[in-house]
Amino acid sequence: MAGLTHFDGKGDAHMVDVTEKTATDRVAVARGHIKMTQEAFEIIGEGRAKKGDVLAVARLAGIMGAKRTPDLIPLCHPLPLTKVAVELTLDPALPGVEIEATVRTTGQTGVEMEALTAVSTAALTVYDMVKAIDKTMAIGGICVILKDGGKSGRYSAE
Repeated sequence: MAGLTHFDGKGDAHMVDVTEKTATDRVAVARGHIKMTQEAFEIIGEGRAKKGDVLAVARLAGIMGAKRTPDLIPLCHPLPLTKVAVELTLDPALPGVEIEATVRTTGQTGVEMEALTAVSTAALTVYDMVKAIDKTMAIGGICVILKDGGKSGRYSAE
């Protein structure tokens, strides 16, 4: 299991000890999307969803998801997040919603999982709010596009 930090020498899962790591400024950006029918896309865009403003609720859900990541992902450290921003953009080419989350902290471990959880939670919220109109929606493309800070330095997918 060389290189997999969430397993000990016996192969058992464990939380990584970050005690000796230096606290540094860290940022992660994740992206994803949810594809839907043209009808569902138009209802969101025109603000006609029966449950309310889909994009506003999904943005708040994404922020809440980032903050709750250690409650959902067993080996994540609870982190003092200093910024969580979730942007949802209607994309007629999908048709659907593009989602991007930026998460920041100053700490001993990164915030990639928080950014990924923010995108996932926002996408699931869009699904929940529009599922009565479109049960064929598909969530996809969720990935980290930027990570910076810490020993491993900067990663950029772009």
